[in-house]
Amino acid sequence: MPATRTTQRQRRTLAAVAALPLLAVVLGACGYGSEGEKDEKVAPAAKGEKIGGLGEVKIGYFANITHATALVGLQQGLIQKELGGTKIKPQVFNAGPSEIEALNAGAIDIGWIGPSPSINGFTKSKGQNLRIISGSASGGVSLVVNPKKIKSLDDLKGKRIATPQLGNTQDVALLNYLSEKGLKVDTNTGKGDVTVIRQDNKQIPASFESGSLDGAWVPEPTASKLVAGGGSVLLDEKKLWKDGKFVITNVIVSQKFLKEHPDVVEAVLRGSVKTNAWINENPDEAKAAANAKLKADSGAALPPEVIDPAWKNVDITDDPLASTLSVSSEHAVKAGLLEDPLLDGIYDLSLLNKVLKADGKPAIDDAGLGAK
Repeated sequence: MPATRTTQRQRRTLAAVAALPLLAVVLGACGYGSEGEKDEKVAPAAKGEKIGGLGEVKIGYFANITHATALVGLQQGLIQKELGGTKIKPQVFNAGPSEIEALNAGAIDIGWIGPSPSINGFTKSKGQNLRIISGSASGGVSLVVNPKKIKSLDDLKGKRIATPQLGNTQDVALLNYLSEKGLKVDTNTGKGDVTVIRQDNKQIPASFESGSLDGAWVPEPTASKLVAGGGSVLLDEKKLWKDGKFVITNVIVSQKFLKEHPDVVEAVLRGSVKTNAWINENPDEAKAAANAKLKADSGAALPPEVIDPAWKNVDITDDPLASTLSVSSEHAVKAGLLEDPLLDGIYDLSLLNKVLKADGKPAIDDAGLGAK
């Protein structure tokens, strides 16, 4: 009997241990983003004095090459170094709308995000929830299609095209482009002359390979993953913008956090500016660092046939390209996602320009949309 009871206890113990990974997965799925336990193992430790006595700053970003500043800055410790003992608590998101929800809920303080969710979030809060405080990236978005089904831009009617999420930056860009082509789509359902499928970036390559999608308007590295899987770039979004430049990623902050912890925000911006400079000066090392962070966050690094073209397709910059934000807002209105976008006061580049001035760099213009 004692041996039997021991065996039963051992079995219960083993069952409990086996259940822990499942519990971790369930808990990780409950929040706005994935906090990423693996990230704790690779992220440099917080050292020294806490800025303003603040224990942590919650930072959101996407596992996309268009978020290279966040990927590289976190991986190399360039942002954490500026924060001293104030620890970074990272969260990974699939697309902007969910990140805005997290910002509104106080689940993150600062985030790397696209322009359309920034505009939408600012407008819906009547200008009370966020500020754009820096640029990060331009470009890095393509319409990739199955070349057997779509041979030209005139072949889109009747096809199924994916975007990462309703109302995210790529979703707005696609809806606007289809409208300009005279193709009608119901914004909310995605049904119409073209069927727009909203799907997680991580799921799009498998759907594309299975044939359930004919194409996708997506950021890097998803675009290059589709090309590596047999897709063809039908349109690089850079071709739709003057000088090929448009904001794809900027940095936002909760207005409450900005007011209460401007020194922490300034430290994050110092880290961002130093990261951008390092990326542009060391592109190959930076690419490797970004890939290492992607591996830490997702469990798998990108192969050369994906990371190489994806990296080349993104331009890293401190400039939020404010004038292109106005154009993005016009696109959101045309798509029916916004009725009366609020842009006045969406930017506060004062801390960014303070950091740039200290580095001997010129100030960046907010196109007249700065906080008064």
